[in-house]
Amino acid sequence: MKKATLLFAATMMLVGISFAAPKDATYTGEIMDSHCAAMGDHGGKDAKTCTLACAKGGASFVLYDASKKAVYQLDDQTKPQAFAGQKVKVVGTLDPATKTIHVTDIQAGA
Repeated sequence: MKKATLLFAATMMLVGISFAAPKDATYTGEIMDSHCAAMGDHGGKDAKTCTLACAKGGASFVLYDASKKAVYQLDDQTKPQAFAGQKVKVVGTLDPATKTIHVTDIQAGA
């Protein structure tokens, strides 16, 4: 019985380690609206003005990484508004299944 208890405890420790919460990482790119990010640019319009107008029209704020041509959804739609059209560093955890970053912080400059 003692061996079974120890084996169970060891197994639970290993399971706990494998399900540890992911750590924050930094992702770089531009805060864009989801419509323009799908095209990869703002069609010659001012980035900030375009992003804010499209977001007001129903698009969501996203992080667009031009070097990877990747679009990441942002779970926080309040913080990105102040950085619309800017190159940024987004700190958070990525859910690879949904390509959504759970935003911890956003900093200007990439």
